Amino acid sequence: MLEVTCNDRLGKKVRVKCNPDDTIGDLKKLIAAQTGTRCDKIVLKKWYTIFKDHIKLQDYEIHDGMNLELYYQ
Repeated sequence: MLEVTCNDRLGKKVRVKCNPDDTIGDLKKLIAAQTGTRCDKIVLKKWYTIFKDHIKLQDYEIHDGMNLELYYQ
C-alpha cells in the first residue's frame, strides 16, 4: 500500500492511498473522488513527464510518500 501526495500549487494538497499495481487512471479516479473534479480533467506530472492513464504506478517507479504535480486540463 502506497500513500501518494498530489499538490496543485493552488492550495490543494491531496493524499491518496493506492496499490503499486494500480494504474495512473485508477489514481486519477481516487483523486477525483476526494477533490470533486472529473478524472478526465486531471493531469499528473513529475518534472516534465506527463503520466499516461494505462501504465501502472510501479512501472513509473512511484513509491510510498512520493509527491506528484496535479494540473487541471
